[in-house]
Amino acid sequence: MSDTNQNETPVVDLDSLSAELRQVIEFEEVPQELYFMIQSIHEVSEEAVRESWDSLPASAQNILDNFEQFHALISVSQAFAGINVMEEFPTLDLPKEMTEEDKDAYRARMLDDVLYSCVKDMLKQLKKARRDPILKRDFREVFSK
Repeated sequence: MSDTNQNETPVVDLDSLSAELRQVIEFEEVPQELYFMIQSIHEVSEEAVRESWDSLPASAQNILDNFEQFHALISVSQAFAGINVMEEFPTLDLPKEMTEEDKDAYRARMLDDVLYSCVKDMLKQLKKARRDPILKRDFREVFSK
């Protein structure tokens, strides 16, 4: 007899998340199965995301109301990007001599690169939004409820 609870993702109640993260999840219509992943990313990434936010010029920071909105956008973006990497990984044509340990290390590096790229892209988009009214509106629309 197998224990089915072992592989189940913990259930996350939207009300337990920050208002900003909840707004992005609802706006993007994120499936409940991803809430735990998003919550985990949100918790572990705060310091690195804060450093990126602090590096932005004030004119780019002013596109959003606060750091929490930026952090929420990043967390959801990283979750979707991470899922894409994990789904694509089994289809990669890796060298046959790679050990499982090498494959795990390669997967971790790929995931790190993709998550870093999400932050870098969001920084670039916020800077661009200063001169692009449509992009500016798109950023603000997520939090206009």
